[in-house]
Amino acid sequence: ETPPAAPPCLSARRSMGGSIGGSNAAFGARRTCARVNSRSAAKIVAEAEAAAEEEPVETITMDINEIMAVLPHRYPFLLVDRVTELAAGKYAKGYKNVTVNDNFFPGHFPGRPLMPGVLQVEAMAQLGGLVLLPPGGAEGTDQIFFFGGIEKCRFKKTVIPGDKLEMEVKLIKMNPRFGIAKMEGRAYVDGTLACEAELMLILVKNKEKK
Repeated sequence: ETPPAAPPCLSARRSMGGSIGGSNAAFGARRTCARVNSRSAAKIVAEAEAAAEEEPVETITMDINEIMAVLPHRYPFLLVDRVTELAAGKYAKGYKNVTVNDNFFPGHFPGRPLMPGVLQVEAMAQLGGLVLLPPGGAEGTDQIFFFGGIEKCRFKKTVIPGDKLEMEVKLIKMNPRFGIAKMEGRAYVDGTLACEAELMLILVKNKEKK
């Protein structure tokens, strides 16, 4: 039975001698090995990342009662009506139905109602909070979150009464020691991007819970 052929780098090492030519061959062999190893490592990393993306993720939906069992926000500042897809610790998708009855429209602006951009960002942050906070029971959750920062915020489209603000938020970095999370959020109206931002949220203990 014929043994398998040796890798190029091993064959080169076996053939090298003690001459200058042998030294050059050794150098070439080392370079060949480095290229082969580099390609192999890159392939392994790519395969691992692809496998991680293909792993099934358990998701849930949440109605308004389930949302209120987690978020401490209440009218008029609860800005998520429903969660259509949530993978805890990873991402969430949800929406707010924007209606003329929202309390900010009479003053923003009379005769031309527009949803304030800061409230669009707040709505995305609340959706992000649902990604981070543990499920709440009858007593609610024992943690809340604060804003730590907003970066790369852009407003692309006005949001008016009758619109459905569809949001998606993804966790991109988490420091569990300090409870600091960095999230990427986008909001759409009829498939058109209305707002996008990177959000920093900070988890803290809810002092009202014992």
